[in-house]
Amino acid sequence: MSGTGFHTRQLAVVGLGLMGGSLAMALRGHADVIVGVDQVARSREIALERGIVDEATDDLRAACREADTVALCAPVRIILSIVRGRLGAYLRSNTFVIDIGSTKEDICEAMGQLPIGVQAIGGHPMTGKETSGIESSDAYLYRQRPFVLCSTRRTTPAARLRALSFVEALGGEGIEMDAHRHDRTVAAISHLPYLLSAALVATVKSEGDKDSAVWDLAAGGFRDTSRLAASNLDMMGDILSTNTQAVAALLARFRAHLALLEAALIDEDGEEITQLLRPVRQARIDWQKHYERKR
Repeated sequence: MSGTGFHTRQLAVVGLGLMGGSLAMALRGHADVIVGVDQVARSREIALERGIVDEATDDLRAACREADTVALCAPVRIILSIVRGRLGAYLRSNTFVIDIGSTKEDICEAMGQLPIGVQAIGGHPMTGKETSGIESSDAYLYRQRPFVLCSTRRTTPAARLRALSFVEALGGEGIEMDAHRHDRTVAAISHLPYLLSAALVATVKSEGDKDSAVWDLAAGGFRDTSRLAASNLDMMGDILSTNTQAVAALLARFRAHLALLEAALIDEDGEEITQLLRPVRQARIDWQKHYERKR
């Protein structure tokens, strides 16, 4: 075992995709036995073939029965279904449960209903790849990346410390935050950008349908601003459906900013356009400097 304080006798990883597979790989030196849970037989086979897990099953009860740590690495709505379903009946007292869902309020509320004695906390690692699936698993995926931790009614002081050591074992940076603030924050930096990217591609597509030169000339600027539009639809559907109010509020604010720019363009007011864009440019420059200092 490495220098962190986290160690578990049996770790159950529920969901053997990119995130779950990477988590299992990163915790290999911190768990005596790793059991993977997935409904897809091929994902279980790959996880076993590559030594990502020691055992694999599609039986949640069997995997959790002897586990002292359970990591829920499925999409948000599946996590909610699991937590609201029979999970609590499968867990022993003092089992540590953490999820990695991209929205937290609904999940943390559901975790708060787990049996007394279960040590549950919400989590969201700010990391990922453009490729998905167990084949893309990477033991370093969580390394030096923020990992948000959100307390629930089942988060005791001991559970909080265990969560921090869990994140440390992954190589991540634990950031504690309440679930409501988390969802409002990620709505701004992740969910809104996805919708804007999708709207951009829809707009450009309508032009491209009339003139193919649009696609022939598209290059770096379009590539960078449209990348998020290619995100997994099931994943984004889960995220947006569990964070609707925060995203809708930000969309309204975005429309207000866009309306100001549109009005200045219609008025052919170059000076007003510059005045509107100057603080935006500076905010982006300041953020870039802040981001580079943290790396």
